[in-house]
Amino acid sequence: MLPGTVAAAPPSAGPSPGVRRITLTDGSVPVTGLLGEPSHGPSRALVVALHGGGMNAGYFDGQAHPDVSLLTLGPRLGYTVLALDRPGYGPHARRRADGLTVTEQAGPVAAAVEEFTARHPGTGGVLLLGHSLGGKLALTLAAHRPPAALLGVEVSGVGHRLAVPPERAGQRAGVALRRLNWGPLGLYPSGTFRASESVVAPMPRREADSVGDWAAGGCADVLPRVRVPVRFTFAEHEAWWRHGPDDVADLTAALTAAPRVVVDRLPRAGHNVSLGWAARAYHLRALAFLEECREAAGALGDGLP
Repeated sequence: MLPGTVAAAPPSAGPSPGVRRITLTDGSVPVTGLLGEPSHGPSRALVVALHGGGMNAGYFDGQAHPDVSLLTLGPRLGYTVLALDRPGYGPHARRRADGLTVTEQAGPVAAAVEEFTARHPGTGGVLLLGHSLGGKLALTLAAHRPPAALLGVEVSGVGHRLAVPPERAGQRAGVALRRLNWGPLGLYPSGTFRASESVVAPMPRREADSVGDWAAGGCADVLPRVRVPVRFTFAEHEAWWRHGPDDVADLTAALTAAPRVVVDRLPRAGHNVSLGWAARAYHLRALAFLEECREAAGALGDGLP
C-alpha cells in the first residue's frame, strides 16, 4: 500500500458480480482474461481492453468503488467487454516468464480476439481500448493485424515523446515509479491500493527492456498504418508522456491514414485513469466515442437500441 492511503476492505477474492474469467488460446499458450456481457438484449459492440505494464486484466475491474469497473459499466450499457491478460501476465504468466515485446504480443492477442469473435459472432464491431503499454499494443494491432469489424482505437497513457529520461522508462520498481503511475493519492477512492493488490503484477523483463522502443521510433512504423478513428486521452497528471500542444499536434499528425483523430483531456486523473475517481467519466467518454465510430461505420441501422 502507498503511504497515506486509507485501507478499505480486503481485496476481493474474484471479479465483480456478472464478470467471469475466460481462457482463449493463440495456438500454443493460453490467453486469459475477464469477460462482461450484457444481460438483456444483443451486444451493441465488443470492447477489447488491454492493460498497461505491471498490471493485469483486473485493471479494468477496479473494485475500490462501484463506479470504477469498465467490466460492469460496459455490459449495463449494452456492450460486451473483454479485458485480456497480455502475454506475460495472468494465470499462465510463467509460461512466458520473460514476456514479449509489444510487437511480439500482437500475434497472440490478435489470435485470441479472433477466437473470441468466432465463438461469439453476435458481439458487434470492435473497439480496441488500451492503457499505457496496452495502448501501444492496441495501435499496433490496428496497424498490423486489425480484428474483423474494427471500428476504432481508444488509448490512454500513451504519447510519443517521453517526459522521463529514456533509462527510466523500463524501471520496474521504486517510489518514483509509483508517483509516475498514480499521481496524487487523492485522485483515487479510499482503499484503492489495497483493493488493487490482485491487479498489480510483475512486469516481464523483455517487456520492461522494450519500453523505450516506442518513443525511439517504434511508433513511426505503427501510427501511419492505422486506418480507423483514434482517440487519445491524456490525464491531467499524466507524467510519463509529454502532452503539450506541440507534442499532441506532432503525435496526431503522424496518423496520416486515420479518418479521424480525437484528443481528450481528463481532469483530476493520474496515469492509471481506470482506477481513479475519474474512471467512470473516462469510460463513458470512451463508449461515446465508440458510438460515434459505430455511426460513422453505418452500424446504427442494425436494429440495436
